[in-house]
Amino acid sequence: MKNANEIKFLKNRSIVKFEGEDFLGEIGIDGRIFKALTLARISVGVISQQAIENGISILVQENDAEKAVACLIDEFEAERKSGKVSQIYSINNVSVIGFVAEDFNKVFAELARNNVFPLLLNQVAGENRVNIVVTSSQDEKTKNIIESEIFKKPKPVHLAIIGHGNVGKTLIEQVLESSEEIKRRKKIDLKVVAVANSKKIAFNKKGFDANWAEEVLTAEHPSSVQELINFSNENQLENLIVVDNTASKDFVKNYHALAENGFDLVSSNKIFNTLPIEEYRKLRYTLSKNNRRYLYETNVGAGLPLIDTIKLLHLSGENITRIKGVFSGTLSYVFNNFSLRNDKFSTIINEALEKGYTEPDPREDLSGNDVARKLLILARELDLINEFDDINIQNLVPESLLSVSKPEFLSRLEELDEEYQKIKENQEPDHVLRYVGDLHGDLQKDKGELDVKLISVPATSALGQLKGSDSIFEIYTESYGENPIVIMGAGAGAQVTARGVFGDILRVSETK
Repeated sequence: MKNANEIKFLKNRSIVKFEGEDFLGEIGIDGRIFKALTLARISVGVISQQAIENGISILVQENDAEKAVACLIDEFEAERKSGKVSQIYSINNVSVIGFVAEDFNKVFAELARNNVFPLLLNQVAGENRVNIVVTSSQDEKTKNIIESEIFKKPKPVHLAIIGHGNVGKTLIEQVLESSEEIKRRKKIDLKVVAVANSKKIAFNKKGFDANWAEEVLTAEHPSSVQELINFSNENQLENLIVVDNTASKDFVKNYHALAENGFDLVSSNKIFNTLPIEEYRKLRYTLSKNNRRYLYETNVGAGLPLIDTIKLLHLSGENITRIKGVFSGTLSYVFNNFSLRNDKFSTIINEALEKGYTEPDPREDLSGNDVARKLLILARELDLINEFDDINIQNLVPESLLSVSKPEFLSRLEELDEEYQKIKENQEPDHVLRYVGDLHGDLQKDKGELDVKLISVPATSALGQLKGSDSIFEIYTESYGENPIVIMGAGAGAQVTARGVFGDILRVSETK
């Protein structure tokens, strides 16, 4: 080769497998193989012995594979009859990639992370050169991974964005705007190669540009995780991340299949982390088994570094004794404004909906379910085994509006005004309303106590001084005593949530 560091790439090869017992190491076996194949005018690329498998692998041109098998069957007829040779067969559609690397372990670790496991490996003695054989369905992906590692090229990271509503749309725009800077600064080449909604999914192997929305509109593929898996396999895409920006109870059922097919997971969708504890643990097992990551920092506190902080404290052995605060940026906005303004409760709700602070159906916020999910997620970060049904939730939605359609609910919002005006007026002087989550009790046991409720607090308190859509979290620990660790900041909105999701994407990308 012209360049010692050049990657050698040979396609259209086959492996002839020669298996049996008690013949490895026998003098003359390799010679007989070479002689038989040479007489048959078959060129041999590599011979490799596998002691564990009691076999020999021989690399040949794909169009010579059938002839090579027949030739060796004839040559070793006696050994086949005696049982020394059990079978001779070929594995077709393979490719050879030869390269020089200072750190083979790092290269092979990256290949393994992308579900690439060489069928054959042959290292040149005394050199840092190795030849590996992979299936042709993975050869381009393998070559790309090796090139990124050896030549320090920007690492391609392929993103599948599921859900392109408020958060999803903003995220795509943030990725497109920042991709060149990230490529230059971090050597990570982010490509949005799939965008899906509930009806269809659009693909672009080279990565979508600013016209992505038009491509989604004209997409012909039905929205399906299997379509996504097929697309990634057919195009041999490496470093895959699926980003769930939905609030779908159905899509989370695909997390196992995605992890098993080489996708890391990033999610702003809180639902999976609040499923029954058995399902919660099964996914962690699947992730560990397949060496996948699952990040969900935005599940609680939008872009605030809350989950990471709690994980770090817990892993370090710190005894967390209580977590309380205003968990919902949406309800923070609602009650911060309702407490200070003379507007009707329904007016504030509609305002929050228009600004993108609420879930698509505001009842997800008003029912307390959203806060309850967040509280449960934090409880499980402490290895508590609470279930959703363990949470005491004060539902802010009247029973008469619980089961109606979303359009009807929105049209009848004014029915809430009288009740909440009374609650507001019946407070003590200089008090404001706050909707809080509170994880307490003996958190060293299997379960904690979880409460979600509307309370009245002094306007001068930490909770009472919240502004806008900010959230506040107070983490009480044994070491810090009565002085909690306080994390406060923007807790809602498409921009901050998308930015938090983007942060998780980059964290996964940097470890790929």
